[in-house]
Amino acid sequence: MLLDDSLRGAELVARFDGLLVDVGSGGGAPGIPLAHADPGREVVLLEAERRKCAFLEQWAPANARVVWGRAEEQATDWAGVAVAKALAHPPTAAEWCLPLVREGGAVVLWVGPSAEPGRVAAVAARIAAEPEDAPDGFLVLRKVGPTPEGFPRRVGVAKKRPLA
Repeated sequence: MLLDDSLRGAELVARFDGLLVDVGSGGGAPGIPLAHADPGREVVLLEAERRKCAFLEQWAPANARVVWGRAEEQATDWAGVAVAKALAHPPTAAEWCLPLVREGGAVVLWVGPSAEPGRVAAVAARIAAEPEDAPDGFLVLRKVGPTPEGFPRRVGVAKKRPLA
């Protein structure tokens, strides 16, 4: 089930060039299946919990590397595409992922029926991105400019004081 669900996003991710970062990789979905599906693409599995990183390091394919850290503490504007599944409420996940992506790249979020696309679009607008058409179960946010000053906000702020 996790494998199939992860691979449902492979076509969306393939629309964007460059390094892929799976934010909040946890148990490796969707990052590890996407890395296997595209062995020519460099993949970063970004995870804040050290014990989960140890698990990821055991299962990461050759084209993936594990980074221990929080999204808010990473450099900005470096990834071609960021993906997240079950990371946080979609507006918060968008705020954590968008600063990582360079102009022309995108964020692909796996979402459920309560995703509130309007709230996610409002967050995207604040962080130089705009929504694109996507199949049910996904939100795609294309980065249209560099990350604005003030983003990412400090660790914990996005969850405590959401933008939208």
